[in-house]
Amino acid sequence: MASSLRTGSGSGWTAAVRRILQHFSSSQRPGSSAFRCLPLMVEGQQVGLVVPAVARELRAFPEVFVEAAGCLELRGGRCPEERTEAVAQVLARLRAEGRLARLAQWRDEAYEVRPSFGAPALLRVERAAAPLLGILQFGAHLNAFVQRPAEGGEPASWETRMWLARRSPHKATYPGLLDNLAAGGISAGLGVEEALVKESWEEARLPPNLAAQARPVGCLSYAYEEREQAEPRAVVRECLFVFDLQVPQDFSPQVGDGEVQEFHLWPLDKVREAVSSGSFKPNCALVVLDFLLRHGLLHPDQEPLYPELMAALHQSL
Repeated sequence: MASSLRTGSGSGWTAAVRRILQHFSSSQRPGSSAFRCLPLMVEGQQVGLVVPAVARELRAFPEVFVEAAGCLELRGGRCPEERTEAVAQVLARLRAEGRLARLAQWRDEAYEVRPSFGAPALLRVERAAAPLLGILQFGAHLNAFVQRPAEGGEPASWETRMWLARRSPHKATYPGLLDNLAAGGISAGLGVEEALVKESWEEARLPPNLAAQARPVGCLSYAYEEREQAEPRAVVRECLFVFDLQVPQDFSPQVGDGEVQEFHLWPLDKVREAVSSGSFKPNCALVVLDFLLRHGLLHPDQEPLYPELMAALHQSL
C-alpha cells in the first residue's frame, strides 16, 4: 500500500502506544478487579466474569443468581427465553432502585450471551449490563480508505487516506472523539456482516451494496478494567471483527442517525498524529493501529513496543 507515512516512532508516539497498552492490559495488572471476579456460569459453561460488588447485588435475587463453589450461577430459567426474562426482571429492579450506576445507560438493545463466538446463545441481556456481567461482547468496525494522487509528490505517486468519523458531542460515551468510519456492537439476531452493513448505512450513509464489498481482515480481542464509570468497576471483554474497504475517490459519507457530527478524510500521517494525541475512542485507536500493522506501516525496527502491541491486539478471552 502506497503511503506517505513517516518512519520512526519518536518518544511522543511511543508514549501514546504505551498508554493504549496500559489501558487494554489493565485487567492483567496486580490489584485489578479481574483477579477477584466470579465466573458467571450457565448450564456448566462460563459466560462472564462478575466483580464482587456486582455479584453481591445479584445474589439478592437467589431465585435467579446463586453463588456456589466460587462461581456465580444463573439458575433462573430452563431455556434461553426463560433465562432472558428472569435476568431482565433482575436488571430492571436494580435499575429502578439505582443500585448499579452502569444501568443508567440503558439502551433497550439486547446482546446475546454465549461462552464463545460460535456457541449457541444461552440468553439475551440488555447491552448496558454487558460489562457488569463480564460477557463476551462482539463488534464490527470498518476501515474505509481511498487511494489518491499524492499532493506535491512524484508523478504517478499515490497516497492512502482514511475516512474517519467524529462522534457526536451528545454521545454518552467518548463524546467528540474520533471513530472508525462505521462501528458498532453486534446486537442479538444479527450476523457480523449484517451488523457492519447496518451500522455503515445508519452512521455514514454508506450504500449497502458498497459496504457489502468490505473485506474481513481479522479480529481484535482484549479485556480491560472499566475506569470511566462509577464504582463498581467492571471487566470489559470484547472481540472486534475488522473490515477494510477501499472506497471510490468521489465517495463522501453523510451524517445519518446523529451518532456522528462530521467526517474527515486524512492522510495516514495525520491519522497517526491523532492516535498519538489521544483523539480516538480507545478501541478505535486499536483498529487504526491494526490497520497500520497489517499494511506494513509500522515496522519492528522503528517501533520498540511492536511485540507488546501485537499481543495486546490478540488477547485470549
